[in-house]
Amino acid sequence: MLQPYACQPEDSRGRLHAESMSTFRSPFQRDRDRIIHSSAFRRLKHKTQVFVEHEGDYYRTRLTHTIEVAQVARTIAGALGLNTDLAEAVALAHDLGHPPFGHTGEDALADLMQPFGGFDHNAQALRIVTRLEKHYAGFDGLNLTWETLEGIAKHNGPVTGDLSYALAEVNAEWDLELHTNASAEAQVAAVADDVAYNHHDLHDGLRAGLFSEEDLMELPTIGPCFEEVDRLHPGLDPTRRRHEALRRVFGVMVEDVIAVAQNRLVSLCPESADDIRAMEGPIIRFSKPLYQNLKALKSFLFTRMYRAPSVVEERRRVTAMVNALFPLFLDDPALLPEDWQDEVARAADRTALARVVLDYVAGMTDRFAIQEYHRLLGSDS
Repeated sequence: MLQPYACQPEDSRGRLHAESMSTFRSPFQRDRDRIIHSSAFRRLKHKTQVFVEHEGDYYRTRLTHTIEVAQVARTIAGALGLNTDLAEAVALAHDLGHPPFGHTGEDALADLMQPFGGFDHNAQALRIVTRLEKHYAGFDGLNLTWETLEGIAKHNGPVTGDLSYALAEVNAEWDLELHTNASAEAQVAAVADDVAYNHHDLHDGLRAGLFSEEDLMELPTIGPCFEEVDRLHPGLDPTRRRHEALRRVFGVMVEDVIAVAQNRLVSLCPESADDIRAMEGPIIRFSKPLYQNLKALKSFLFTRMYRAPSVVEERRRVTAMVNALFPLFLDDPALLPEDWQDEVARAADRTALARVVLDYVAGMTDRFAIQEYHRLLGSDS
């Protein structure tokens, strides 16, 4: 049973292009399935989370991260009486717009696109699901419901100020009410993202040897979880000890979010999904004490993992690749594949052409970007 403040499938604002209802799936289940079957979703398999895709089979990729986010989102949404299908759909779509090489690739493309309307991965995800996926006879994109599009656009909070062209175009076609909060389900997807990467980046950093369990013992929340495992299971095999401790960290985060949300929902008594949207701030969030502890964790990961010398060197290398590929295609669009030449022909000016090039480069996987770089610029580059 869904709570009154959940997004009810029967009350969905529908799709931009009218379609008949499915006989056995709700609108949000249909959205979820279309996202899973999209080309962009499949490409996440070979896109960076922290480590470049080819660096090791055990590290998270953007796809495995997305699956973990979706699992957490379903758990939290179910515990709160929210629509698990919508929360899952937003979680599955939230990183579709990421370019190759993760946030490093995003930073490089944001700099390159500054003269042409900007770039960020959330706006690019909307562009993918409304325009770039071209599989259906009646429309471009996936024709997702308003609620799923809203969640992709606003899961990190209201969007104010200057909009990137990709977000502005979608919002002009269908008002996503960017000044308000997102639904509780989309807020759940955002917090699930934090839970997932805080948890799995610890796993991946340990596996990569960037820090040790002893280093983590000094951190709030993390250290006590290791201490509990040592108390309950003295002499445990190191691999099992690590897993047992970090799954407790995972549990602490999820249980904290659920408890805070339950208390706030009881206190504020929202009666509809629009009541959630109209609130001053998010209703789904960490408690203040845990939020402070996670800030300490993020600071640790930033120093010891995201800016570790080996990671910084890889960032430098892949940034150079993006910085070389983008202007190469922009100056000579004939290098783009044949099936992109119609888009090139429709580009009325250099800004429009830059946006075509962006769509192509941002859609690359890590391995394809590396292959194209060496193919077009030489193996010795």
